Amino acid sequence: MSRAGLDKNPREVAEMFDGVAKGYDRTNSVMTLGFDRRWREWSRRVLDAQPGEKVLDLAAGTAVSTVEYAASGAWCVAADFSLGMLQGGRHRRVPKVAADALHLPFADGVFDAATVSFGLRNFNDTVAALREMARVVRPGGRLVVCEVSTPTFRPFRFVYMRYLLRLLPLIGRVVSSNPAAYQYLAESMRAWPDQRALGELVSEAGWEDVAWFNLTGGMVALHRATKPE
Repeated sequence: MSRAGLDKNPREVAEMFDGVAKGYDRTNSVMTLGFDRRWREWSRRVLDAQPGEKVLDLAAGTAVSTVEYAASGAWCVAADFSLGMLQGGRHRRVPKVAADALHLPFADGVFDAATVSFGLRNFNDTVAALREMARVVRPGGRLVVCEVSTPTFRPFRFVYMRYLLRLLPLIGRVVSSNPAAYQYLAESMRAWPDQRALGELVSEAGWEDVAWFNLTGGMVALHRATKPE
């Protein structure tokens, strides 16, 4: 298939992820040099899911992060619009739901927390997706977003933007079942807003107490927020 455009056409993006589902977890670990595990661990700590809570893991892919959240005793559901990705995680024993992030199949206020890791930039309307997540979270509930961001150290930022992102499609040709997808992913990473700009989008969507901190020098950032009471 051809590379999905940056207009984030939902059908094209879903098909793209269907195409990389096979071996996705292995490819992700290779391409991040294993840092993906550390980022998931930080997301789990910040989410701080408690026994008995209900957690929505949106754009969950193969549900690798959902399983970690559920280990706390919370009831966690993996939601994704790529059936191929959900099927790729069928061996993971958590509930899985095919879902459009802009039209979630859940009632208002049913979750204590919502989280999305490395999926927010694939939605074709970021603010609308954040508002929809707020809709299904109870008042006082939590949001945690783990997403690529902008390195804070200027020399590293230059190398990251100029060289490392260009390497991503090349590595994809070697280790991925759908190399064209990694051209799209590199472009989506380059075009994504920085930490402050994303925080402003989270606030625009109706969340409050928005805060963030950097991981791995700002290559990745964790944003957290709460829904107004």
